[in-house]
Amino acid sequence: MLTEEMKALIRAFSAGSVATVNTDGTPSVSPKATFVIVDDDTLAFGNLRSPGTLANLRTNPSVEVCFTDVLSRKAIRVTGTGSIIGKADAPQRLRDAFNDAWGDYVPGMSAFVVIEVSAAEVILSPAYDFGHTEAELRAANLERLKAL
Repeated sequence: MLTEEMKALIRAFSAGSVATVNTDGTPSVSPKATFVIVDDDTLAFGNLRSPGTLANLRTNPSVEVCFTDVLSRKAIRVTGTGSIIGKADAPQRLRDAFNDAWGDYVPGMSAFVVIEVSAAEVILSPAYDFGHTEAELRAANLERLKAL
C-alpha cells in the first residue's frame, strides 16, 4: 500500500495531520509528530498529548493522516483504521520501531496508535498542472522559507 516514494516523504516530513471524527460527527484534526512506518500497510504514532484523538478513535476508529512536503508541494494522504495499544501490550517490533526513531520521547508515551492502512495516495499541488517541476518548486519554496 505505502510505496517507497510515500515512505520517503513520511520519513522526511514525519509530522502528520491526523483527522478523526468527534462524537457529534464533526471532523477533528490534530498534528502528531511521532510517526513510524511499521510496514507497507501499517503506520503508528506515539501518544504524548492526544486525549481528544484517542477518545475519538475509541468511538470511531476511522482515521486519515496527511503528511505534507512543503518544499515540493506534495502530500501523502493515508486512510485507515486506528487502534490504541498500551506500550506494555505492544509487540516487540512496534516497541523497537519507536525506540529507534523516538527513543528520548518513548518514556513519555502512554500508548501507541496503530493505523492499518486501507488506502494511500500522493496528492500534488496544482502547480504541477501548470508545468512546474519538483526541482523548481523545491528551489522556490526553499527561498521563501529562508526569507522568513
